[in-house]
Amino acid sequence: MTESSAKTVTTAAAATRQSALVTPEGTTTIADTVVSKIAGIAANEVSGVYALGGGAARAMGTLRERIPGARTNHAQGVSVEVGETEAAVDLDLVAEYGVSITDLASGIRRNVISAVERMTGLRVVEVNVAVNDVHLPQDDPQPAPPQEQRVQ
Repeated sequence: MTESSAKTVTTAAAATRQSALVTPEGTTTIADTVVSKIAGIAANEVSGVYALGGGAARAMGTLRERIPGARTNHAQGVSVEVGETEAAVDLDLVAEYGVSITDLASGIRRNVISAVERMTGLRVVEVNVAVNDVHLPQDDPQPAPPQEQRVQ
């Protein structure tokens, strides 16, 4: 492929991308929170992801989930930058012990890019994955022993 034909293909692809969000009939704007939720859900779908967010974010999420009527924060551990046609995603997560972190990061990138681009029409320019911890099976809380009944 010659340099001029490569520029034409790149320009045509950019015009196609932009036309999905900017049309003669109007402009579509996508909020950061929308992209964060999509990326968070897509990252959680990948096998080997134990949780999104660092320790403090997960602790606050646990408290929030105990409130009756509260909803799960799908954007926990996700930060994004959204432009007119592009988006960048940063993820903080805890991986399951035994999972190849490089394979996990690759799977997360693939799933997040696919979901965000398919649902929003934005081009994802980067997905940065920060693994903050590894979840060990013995870290799971043990069930409380049954209490004896005081009365019969």
